[in-house]
Amino acid sequence: MAITDDVLVIGGGLAGATAALAASDAAEDARVRLVTYKQSTLRHASGLIDVLGYAPSGDGQQQPIADPFTALESLPESHPYQRVGVDAVREALAFFDEVAGDAYAGAHTDRNALVPTHGGTVKPTARYPVSTAEGLASDDRDTLLVGFKTLPDFDAPLAAAHLEAAGAPFDARGVTLSFPGIGRDDAKVTRYAHLLDHDERVETLTGETGAREAIAATVKPHLDGESRVGFPAILGDEHPTAVREALSDALGADVFEVPMGPPSLPGLRLEDLLYDALESAGVRVTAGVPVVGHETTSEGMTAAIDHVVVDRHGAEIPHEADQYVLATGGLVGKGIESNRKRVTEPLFDCYVPHATDRYNWFVDDVFGEQPYARFGVVPDTELRPLDADDDPEFSNLRAAGAVLGGYDYAAEKSGAGVSLATGYVAGTHAGEACQ
Repeated sequence: MAITDDVLVIGGGLAGATAALAASDAAEDARVRLVTYKQSTLRHASGLIDVLGYAPSGDGQQQPIADPFTALESLPESHPYQRVGVDAVREALAFFDEVAGDAYAGAHTDRNALVPTHGGTVKPTARYPVSTAEGLASDDRDTLLVGFKTLPDFDAPLAAAHLEAAGAPFDARGVTLSFPGIGRDDAKVTRYAHLLDHDERVETLTGETGAREAIAATVKPHLDGESRVGFPAILGDEHPTAVREALSDALGADVFEVPMGPPSLPGLRLEDLLYDALESAGVRVTAGVPVVGHETTSEGMTAAIDHVVVDRHGAEIPHEADQYVLATGGLVGKGIESNRKRVTEPLFDCYVPHATDRYNWFVDDVFGEQPYARFGVVPDTELRPLDADDDPEFSNLRAAGAVLGGYDYAAEKSGAGVSLATGYVAGTHAGEACQ
């Protein structure tokens, strides 16, 4: 027996989750399902919601953008932002703000915030977790960065030096300390968070005490007049606000988190936030199952997807829907694949434009603009993938996120913003088409 829904979203990252939420919002009584095979890529993300951070300059260098909405107007027509329009980007951010509630900041202005990252670089971003808010690089308060010996991914002294060299308007120092209660350098970031969430008892040189008090006692002697302290993003998962407040009170300084590389607690928190919202919206989530095939039918002159086939523990289960959203990721997420001869979208075989000669897929300059970074399906303004003749591949399929081509999210720092905007537009159109 086929499983039947009104909207089926394939992919569980930011684009897929947003599409499912938008479809549910656009058609209140619609049955919306999200199908995802692997763990969400959100756990590898910084948790920042970037719209557009950098633009190329005439000398080939990347220049940070102060107002991303002004810059959107000058993007090429092939860019996903141009396909959906600036108004849709704003609407998508407003939609995210409603979902995120007080967990994120940045909605008060169109200008990018400057958030320090674990390498000492500064990332322009439109929305950022409140846990990072006290650490913005536009703030001129002197800063102490704290790293831990068992967390080599965050070299606090080096990060502080990089901030100084980049011209940050404050003095930054970094120290590397021992983390009370953790002596192993292979402990997961969730272990640090759990210890602080539950204020577990740990042994210190002066006896046993709570983890939060122990951390504060370890850091406080190293303060030298700084009014804010930055930690790697490990300050709690279930109760991060309580952890930050406790450390701030004990240190007499504002406390913030510095986004880390994967696995990322801010990314995990964002994943939890989105999937809680999906549950509240009544979206059905089927996880751990790959979509392995599909069948089509004719709808006038354009083909339509009749159903997809999901592999559940070796059993092939058909899933039918009126509308479909493809949000399977790009080259990294295997939503776009390549071999020595061609580049493909493997699930529906949607058209992916690319040079015939694979040596034209890249340039020798490692820092140059790589053609492969822009590989992906080409959508119309409703985000329906187009074939080589600019006709919709399927009348009831839309695409969102990194599976779309025409932009370089790594160079532009636009990945989350494109996923959010295109997920919102694709999901909204899919939901409205069901009514």
